[in-house]
Amino acid sequence: MNLLNPQFLTTAVEAVVLAGDTMMARVGGDVGVAKKGEIDLVTEVDVAIERAFRTMIAERFPDHAILGEEMGGSATIPEGPCWVFDPIDGTTNFAHGVPIFCSSLALEIDGVAQVAAIYDPNRRELFTAERGGGAFLNGQPMRVSSSAPLIDALLVTGFPYDVHIKLDEVMQLFSAFVGRARGIRRLGSAAIDLCYIASGRLDGFWERGLQSWDIAAGALLVQEAGGRVTRLNGGVFQSRNKEVLASNGLIHDEMLAVIASRPRG
Repeated sequence: MNLLNPQFLTTAVEAVVLAGDTMMARVGGDVGVAKKGEIDLVTEVDVAIERAFRTMIAERFPDHAILGEEMGGSATIPEGPCWVFDPIDGTTNFAHGVPIFCSSLALEIDGVAQVAAIYDPNRRELFTAERGGGAFLNGQPMRVSSSAPLIDALLVTGFPYDVHIKLDEVMQLFSAFVGRARGIRRLGSAAIDLCYIASGRLDGFWERGLQSWDIAAGALLVQEAGGRVTRLNGGVFQSRNKEVLASNGLIHDEMLAVIASRPRG
């Protein structure tokens, strides 16, 4: 039985929908783009959304921790509740006006995600989950796909911000999957990638160089939709491990084998 405070999911939904409204009001205009790294962007909108979210949590749950992309938080797993928030996942898309971006939020308790909400404002799609309670798209239950084997699967991946340094390693693994799967997509939002695994639109996702706010919510969605989530070596997933392999479960071992065949440089 799920004994979580129902206000947790209500707050998560409210936060990501408000974030989506803010994005749509600003996309296509001057969003105040700055650089955090050579190809890692941040906009004034990212910062404004996270600031408003932090105010909301401080008012409702003043004893809760927050880990956010733009204003930081504990690098280690704190005890008790911690909101893990990405105000805009897919900031590069957002800054360029490409309509593939979302807001992603998870509530972790002692490092384990219990609540997830991801909102894609372009398609008005709200993905939600509570641990043990299933996963939903706009209130309707969703399940991972039944695609297998790997040659019948449509995969998705992303490239880390240090891809220019690790180009050979990244492309060798990408090429290995190109040769084994039906196809591969690169959308530019890890949170949406995971939503699409959970909803059965895509079948498998792998990526390195991620942060907790990129994957904490989406991983719970996949798990609650009947999929499998691990590290790239098959180990136990934790959002602070900076990597994820998520699938419908049926192709997971094949994906692990492909990854193992291309050791890291």
